[in-house]
Amino acid sequence: MSGRTDIYVPALDAAAARRWAVGIACGLLAGALWGLVFVAPRMLPGVPSVDLTAGRFVSYGAMAALVMLLGLRTRRLPNGREALAALGLSVLGFTGYYLLLVLAVRDAGTEMPALIIGTIPVWVMLMGKPQGLRWAALLPGLVLTVAGLALMAGGRSGAPSVDGAHWGRGIALSVAALACWTAFAVLNAAWLRRNPQVSATDWANWLGVATGVGGLLLWSVAGSAPAQLSALLQGPLGVGFVVLALALGIGSSWLATILWNIASQRLSASLCGQLIVSETLFALVYSFLWDGQWPTLAQAAAALLFTLGILASIKAHR
Repeated sequence: MSGRTDIYVPALDAAAARRWAVGIACGLLAGALWGLVFVAPRMLPGVPSVDLTAGRFVSYGAMAALVMLLGLRTRRLPNGREALAALGLSVLGFTGYYLLLVLAVRDAGTEMPALIIGTIPVWVMLMGKPQGLRWAALLPGLVLTVAGLALMAGGRSGAPSVDGAHWGRGIALSVAALACWTAFAVLNAAWLRRNPQVSATDWANWLGVATGVGGLLLWSVAGSAPAQLSALLQGPLGVGFVVLALALGIGSSWLATILWNIASQRLSASLCGQLIVSETLFALVYSFLWDGQWPTLAQAAAALLFTLGILASIKAHR
């Protein structure tokens, strides 16, 4: 496990404290950008799931390739081992994960997939605890997070237009997405710690190019036929599809990955895992805004528990 090599330091000097604070801020900002992906499939329900996924990741790959091209004089290209690692992690954390999530949201709505994905912090925290940090110190954050998830699940409004078979399939897809991203979070953090010579931006770009290739392969195998895609782009949904794909590719993928890599380099895997709760919080906020409704009392209380869980974990890791 990646966290087994960490040494927990209870007191930080000024420089380390600044580095730690930057890591916290970057992790939270990444969560805010990732939260958009839960609402995006609902913005254009007429767009096929595979096309939306491929569009997002081709945009990410194009942005990463452009940045790499502009910086060739100052940045190096990955070697074979690094390229292979980027390709494998890109499937776990991007193309495979997001396709599963898009399909889950289409089948089960936004709330339950967001809540299932919201348990990632629990698994990552358990798998990435630094040496020297007592389990008792992590317990308050874990309890608050699990309590928030239980409260939200108990008070969910559900998806009345979805039949039972689709709902169950959506939950299963959400669990599969959870497994993919949990593995990505742990393995990605471990890779960055083993390779400190690779900057957060370089690694995000390498992942992006690999993800873009994966997006093209995904579209060629399971996406719409060229004629259908051309008709989609020329139709009333065309502009919205392009704008959404660019927003998700550049914002929720390229920029969010840079921010997350910075957090992963500065924080333990367990604290990074807890910060992923912010993705769930923002996803719920965006969902309520999109639906034009206020959260119920149970949902508001759950959001408060999530927030307290993040604060408790930050305090424990100090």
